[in-house]
Amino acid sequence: MAKKSIVENNLNRKKVVDAYKARRAKLKAVVCDKKVSVEERFEATLKLAELPRNGAKIRLRNRCALSGRPRGYYRKVALSRIALRDLASQGLIPGMTKSSW
Repeated sequence: MAKKSIVENNLNRKKVVDAYKARRAKLKAVVCDKKVSVEERFEATLKLAELPRNGAKIRLRNRCALSGRPRGYYRKVALSRIALRDLASQGLIPGMTKSSW
């Protein structure tokens, strides 16, 4: 089980990312547009740097919905490999059985 503070920090980051998504996208479009003048692109770069770092999507970490575990994460089900195996062994995931031979 992951520390509760780490899981909460990641949830707070998700909120900040959602809040700044539109602004960041607009500024990034200006920065990457080669048709815009160099001065305008530089201004957009400075404004982008003023935004909070936790507003960047890259700072999010995929975590298991049950345990908060950051490693061994399956995106399709939003669970770690351990939690997925436990649920499959209990028969709680339709169509999935634990492999044994």
